[in-house]
Amino acid sequence: MATRVLMIKADGSVLVHSDGGSYKPLNWMSPPCTVKELVNDEGHLEWNVTSRSTAKGPEDTLRIVLEEIHHDSEHDLGIDPGLQKDGVEKHLQELLADHPATLSPGLTLVRREFPTAIGPVDLMCRDENGESVAVEIKRRGDIDGVEQLTRYLELLNRDPLLSPVRGIYAAQEIRPQAKVLAGDRGIHCVTVDYNALRGLDDPTDRLF
Repeated sequence: MATRVLMIKADGSVLVHSDGGSYKPLNWMSPPCTVKELVNDEGHLEWNVTSRSTAKGPEDTLRIVLEEIHHDSEHDLGIDPGLQKDGVEKHLQELLADHPATLSPGLTLVRREFPTAIGPVDLMCRDENGESVAVEIKRRGDIDGVEQLTRYLELLNRDPLLSPVRGIYAAQEIRPQAKVLAGDRGIHCVTVDYNALRGLDDPTDRLF
């Protein structure tokens, strides 16, 4: 038992946060999922959070036992206006959308800002084998971007029409810790030369 911040978001995701050590949740369940509230055999309130089962496997379950509630509140955040990328990152996304093969030979664009229940994927592509590839683009690649792409991949791979989906993390600069984490999660890192990409006559030349 420990003091935690529990969040249930409007999109159905459930997150468990601590008060220190990291801005990332200790555990979470990505949407779509359902929350059932019950009383366990010890008389404590319990949340059973279950994800939807897919062709890849059975549903996942997260059990949260509540011994004491310090504060309970609900806040309507209104309509999400979305995030506005800065000029370089936005232009980088546009350039890579026009020339996805610079990230991986044979890669073709399916859609920019591919919608998911937890936010849009920068680029959704297909490789030369016809398999889905999710691309997250940052100006500077840090661990938080890897975590973000990991959440997208976890959700996208639940969709039998898209699965299997692999990830590419693209940035002008990627920190060593982010590369290690990405490699551990099977995510391919690509360091892109923004100036070279803007100036190439043949955008399929090697940029990294």
